[in-house]
Amino acid sequence: MKWNEDAEKELEKIPFFVRKMAKKAIEEMAKKEGKDFVDMEIYKKAKEKYLGITEKKEDTLNIAIVRCNIVSETCPGVGCLKAFNDRRVHFERYKDKKVELIGFFTCGGCSGRRVHRLVETLKNYDLHIIHLSSCMLFEGDYPKCPFKELIKKDIENQG
Repeated sequence: MKWNEDAEKELEKIPFFVRKMAKKAIEEMAKKEGKDFVDMEIYKKAKEKYLGITEKKEDTLNIAIVRCNIVSETCPGVGCLKAFNDRRVHFERYKDKKVELIGFFTCGGCSGRRVHRLVETLKNYDLHIIHLSSCMLFEGDYPKCPFKELIKKDIENQG
């Protein structure tokens, strides 16, 4: 199937490990519509259908939460997700704003090796704000994160 240049450029933005699957789904959608090519119209329809992503929502803040990889072995993240959903603790500031949680991921282990890569990916989805989970911020029940400042600095450097 043929792809126009703009649609092909957008396809390249999809992470490589799911790109083949995404391409197949987009081409199937084009076939169902009786087309033998993929243009931006088909690409956008597929993006909306499979990801629920339409044009940028100017009034919505897109948020991601980074959590500790070690703590994730025993914590399913309920506290962070409940705090986000109920707009409590660090999420109180969003009480009267439209916010959407678009990412919830672990740091990848000590040194935070996964953070940089995943933040770069989330920027393709109009990421605005990243929060560090309570297990990375607090001491007490959790082991102290020795890389918290390094992770914060890396996130800040990415804009």
